[in-house]
Amino acid sequence: MECKKNLTTSGRILRALFALILFFVSYETKSKLALIAGLFTLFEAAASWCVVFQFFPSLNKKNSCNKCNKK
Repeated sequence: MECKKNLTTSGRILRALFALILFFVSYETKSKLALIAGLFTLFEAAASWCVVFQFFPSLNKKNSCNKCNKK
């Protein structure tokens, strides 16, 4: 696939906030799994990319990538 960006700005902000929550949970519970999930979620927000939308594009109702919207 040539188009990798598939998140809007609001999606990126929500993922960044969720990553912060996961970091807090990881710190409080000493959970390495929560830390890894938080890091991956933060990466998704920074890269404007969602792994679920990459493999299941029908779930993404608003694709923010201009190349994907053109036919």
